[in-house]
Amino acid sequence: MLDSSIFDRMIQKLSLWIELSDEDRAAIGALPHTIRMLAAGDFIVREDEEPTHCCLLLEGNAIRHRASGSGGRQIFSIQIQGDVVDLHNSLLHRADHNIQTLAAARVALLPVGAIRDIVAKYPMVGQAMWYETLVDASISREWALNVGRRDARERIAHLLCELAVRLLVAGQANGTDFYLPMTQEQFGDALALSPVHVNRTLMALAEDDLIERRFRSIRILDHARLARVGDFDVRYLHLDRALQTDPILSQSQWFTARKV
Repeated sequence: MLDSSIFDRMIQKLSLWIELSDEDRAAIGALPHTIRMLAAGDFIVREDEEPTHCCLLLEGNAIRHRASGSGGRQIFSIQIQGDVVDLHNSLLHRADHNIQTLAAARVALLPVGAIRDIVAKYPMVGQAMWYETLVDASISREWALNVGRRDARERIAHLLCELAVRLLVAGQANGTDFYLPMTQEQFGDALALSPVHVNRTLMALAEDDLIERRFRSIRILDHARLARVGDFDVRYLHLDRALQTDPILSQSQWFTARKV
């Protein structure tokens, strides 16, 4: 028997963008799927593969990345629980980048044909999935700006702000404390910095009383100052509907001003 509860986080995520009816939610909950347990570093998608499934991340985190001809890796985004990490693969016939777990993960594999069917039969689900891919594109543009036009201190501060907000909205953290299973090398691959530079910059942010860190746990001590340091403007995450429907969330320190 299929367990519809595994889609709760996916429904929660899609509902950030579009109001879904009970029928829409039931259709998502009835999607055929296969559960897989993955180890740290396992590939969910490999570049140049022909996708047969889309992957819903149930537990753990994942990264999108590509390698240059010289072997250097660039991480494009970090995926969290509730993300359908390769939704675009329901239409594309070839994967153009890799998706890999950061730590042990539990995933649900959804047949590409089932995603196409639900989009055709349930227009609001289709709109929500389309919105999801557009927000992913917005995040990618912000990451390109981060790497291309911000210095190391700004890059790291911005990334920490983004993750704090996304995990808060997903109900996986409180907006201040969160755990991120990334090595300094992986931070460097996401921000085009050396591991040594990452370590020094994190230490400097801690010395300035902006963050505390213990191993891979982060505590943000001053939200407003960290946002200013990182040139972080929450609007690129397109969370207007979430703020309208969740009065508690709207009072978070991240959202008390239009631009932090």
